[in-house]
Amino acid sequence: MPVPSDLSINSSGASRRRNRFSPWLAVASLLSLLTVALALAYWFWQPAMLRIAVGPAGSDDQTLVLAIAKAIEAKSGAVRLTPIETDGTLQSLNLLGAGKTDLAVARGDLAMPPEANSVAILRRNFVVLWAPTGRKGVPKSKVSDIASLSGRRIGIVGLGDANPNLLRVILAESGVNPQKVTISQFGTDHISDMTQDVTLDAFMMVGALDDRVIADTIAATTRLRGEPKFLSVDVSDAIAERHPPYESEEIPAGAFAASPQRPDDKVETIAVNHLIVAPTSLSEDTVGAFTRDLFAVRPSLLKELPGAGHIQKPDTDKDAALPAHPGAAAFIDGNERSFMDKYSDYIWGAVLLLSGLGSVAAWLRHYLRREERSENALHRDRLLKAISSVREASSLDDLASMQSAADDILRETLTCHEDGAIEDGDLAAFGLVLAQFHQAIVDRRAVIAQIGPAETAQQSDGAVLQPFPISTAAR
Repeated sequence: MPVPSDLSINSSGASRRRNRFSPWLAVASLLSLLTVALALAYWFWQPAMLRIAVGPAGSDDQTLVLAIAKAIEAKSGAVRLTPIETDGTLQSLNLLGAGKTDLAVARGDLAMPPEANSVAILRRNFVVLWAPTGRKGVPKSKVSDIASLSGRRIGIVGLGDANPNLLRVILAESGVNPQKVTISQFGTDHISDMTQDVTLDAFMMVGALDDRVIADTIAATTRLRGEPKFLSVDVSDAIAERHPPYESEEIPAGAFAASPQRPDDKVETIAVNHLIVAPTSLSEDTVGAFTRDLFAVRPSLLKELPGAGHIQKPDTDKDAALPAHPGAAAFIDGNERSFMDKYSDYIWGAVLLLSGLGSVAAWLRHYLRREERSENALHRDRLLKAISSVREASSLDDLASMQSAADDILRETLTCHEDGAIEDGDLAAFGLVLAQFHQAIVDRRAVIAQIGPAETAQQSDGAVLQPFPISTAAR
């Protein structure tokens, strides 16, 4: 008897086995995902590159910024600084406003780009005003206070409009018409020309109190024209109230010389901050990381640059003249968000997304393997129908052929289960049918052995078949 067609297996099973995912393909996929993950991690942990505009070349500002950039790079922090050399603070602010730099070094009383915020105070600049008291052979200045500057000439160190504008504010608030004061400006490389100009009645400089240039300039005017008379800005509180960039300060006694002491007593004046500024649009995390690194390297900078000691944290009050950048304020106030605070929403979103993708993938996998499940169900039905053919088998060879075909079906079913095409429940149902088939094989072999192949063949040709015995195991 030929093997029943019910037990025949088409080529789809072999074809499907050939289409199974190779373990090497799974490994390649895993390596690809790992490569993408590593690339993303590398990109995420790369230090942020910040451009900072500072100038002019050779200035204290540039020297300090270059030192800061070097120290931060050595620290291997979360940011890196790339200094951009400019002609001065005005050009630096113009670059900031044009988006061609991320940070800029500038004085706080200059016109800032919209949405500019302070990140750090590099130093506090004090207004120093003095008039020579005269000496033998040199005419004595008639200036004794700011009110007496009317109709006089004053020499100012520093080019540009910042210092003259500041002087005009001081004059106007002190009741002096700025138009009646003649201003002569000198670059830092022409200070000697200013000190030797006997037509000047007073001098003005703006800078840090420990700036050696200020102390040396005062000493030079002293040698040529006598001891200085420091002019007090008595209206400093009013100026600070009406002009937010300025603050009321005092020059302590002996700030510029110890013997003789200059000044001999404290002097009221105006101060303006020299700042690192950044646009509000710059990432809070990036600015916070830069601020953290800046104050972390500040102590090490003091060994080479004493001026680094002037670096201070900006005012985080929202009503400040130039508010602190939100990233810097978060660091200063201790309100920096943790990693989970920053990215918890993204993490949970990714988890939900992956969960959804997993569900979609499971459904898609189930859908794509519907033909395999259908084929397996057909195998099960064929095997069930083949039990009748087993009961009519006339020889042991026929039973062996049927058993071999059933083994192929079993092998195919197990492969489907390994691939995930059928579930455990389907496999259990198939196992029940297979057990019945095997029991039928065993029982038929026993019948053939008892009555002989010849008699069995005669029964199969039309005689009434003996009832198919159902064993206890089958029940």
